[in-house]
Amino acid sequence: MRELTLTKTRFTGGIWEGVVTGGAGPLEVVLDAEPVQGVTLEALPEGGRLLRVPVPAEAIGDGIRCFVIRSPADGAILGQFAVIGGELADAALVSEVALLRAELDLLKRAFRRHCSETG
Repeated sequence: MRELTLTKTRFTGGIWEGVVTGGAGPLEVVLDAEPVQGVTLEALPEGGRLLRVPVPAEAIGDGIRCFVIRSPADGAILGQFAVIGGELADAALVSEVALLRAELDLLKRAFRRHCSETG
């Protein structure tokens, strides 16, 4: 199987969209380590699949909310996006820290799973 790739196409009307190429497996989108509901993945006539991620209303507010798009088979991160609301002086730095925290959570879960499977 070829490696999955994700290319953002647009983010409008509260729906993030991207094109997935290189595989047929499922994807999952998580926010604060919880799966996002209403995510769709549909075949495109020209090849690839269209991923649509609705941003839930509870994710909109002050601060930064990071969405992580990954393969549930191996936990590989295909992409991420952040929604920023309210007043932030150093939005870029805060956004990077939030993304790092989301990736660290993924690594912790993978490590714990590895330890329990090999222990």
